[in-house]
Amino acid sequence: MKAAIHRRYGPPEVLRIEEVPPPPVGRRDIRVRVHASTVTSGDARLRSLRASAIFRLPIRLAFGLRGPRQPIPGMEFAGEVEAVGAEVTRFRPGQAVFGIMLRGANAEYLTIREDAAVLPIPAGLTFAEAAAVPFGALAALAFLRDVARLATGERVLVVGAAGGVGVFAVQIAKHLGAHVTGLCSAANAELVRSLGADAVIDRSAGPRGAAAQTYDVILDTIGATRFAEWRPFLAPRGRHVFLSFGVREMMQMAMTTLRRGPRVLCGFSGNDPKDFARVAAMLEAGVIRPVIGRRYRLDDIVEAHREVDGGGKRGSMVVQLIDPP
Repeated sequence: MKAAIHRRYGPPEVLRIEEVPPPPVGRRDIRVRVHASTVTSGDARLRSLRASAIFRLPIRLAFGLRGPRQPIPGMEFAGEVEAVGAEVTRFRPGQAVFGIMLRGANAEYLTIREDAAVLPIPAGLTFAEAAAVPFGALAALAFLRDVARLATGERVLVVGAAGGVGVFAVQIAKHLGAHVTGLCSAANAELVRSLGADAVIDRSAGPRGAAAQTYDVILDTIGATRFAEWRPFLAPRGRHVFLSFGVREMMQMAMTTLRRGPRVLCGFSGNDPKDFARVAAMLEAGVIRPVIGRRYRLDDIVEAHREVDGGGKRGSMVVQLIDPP
């Protein structure tokens, strides 16, 4: 099968397209013929090892010291079940599924355990649309619900509102009953409004664009804000939440827990199958919808990674492995 491969960490150019054996199918596994995958900010960070210095050694220990143990990148996927293991009961060959894994999705085939974060594709979604959902929606759900503990009626500012996580954060925050403001480029303002944002701020205005507003939650999905600059725009019990963070934000989190006033919060999101089922239910109910920024072929994986590295992407970067009918 064809797959994107990188055997060392580095810039997008470390990626190659190679022929490799298809993955074996274990007794509790399903093998998926991938129709569409994506390149996320998480994929780009793992490829380049772009992280705060404090996290680089733990990442190498988890994924490979000199290079990734699993050389095929890619987290999100959608496709058809091609084979199932002897003990699989939830899926059958020919079924359309989508899901998320740590690595291995930028390939023509992948295997995943049937009890992992994989589900049938909700009716009405294409393979490309389904592939564009898991990473952003799971992160948005976890950070709004579990880290920020967003409550009905609170005011939330989503920084990077047109990005892969931001588009879902706007929609989920609105679903949770918040007043939502999106911070994005002027070119993406209409998109963010169409997702349900009550107001939009041009990112070029920075904190000045917030005017006299205060927010209960500032959710920074792209690492573009600083607590010191935005603290005046946080409510007395406000939370400045960072998806991408380093030593500075961790120290601020520790210090702000010891005193009254706005707090800094950091956290992580995972690939919880129960949360993924909640995401699927929101898709089926029309609460959230994916946004596809650009589409690439697998052979163009380097270009897709360059686009993600450049920042300012709109929605998801979809890698199309099979042309839609």
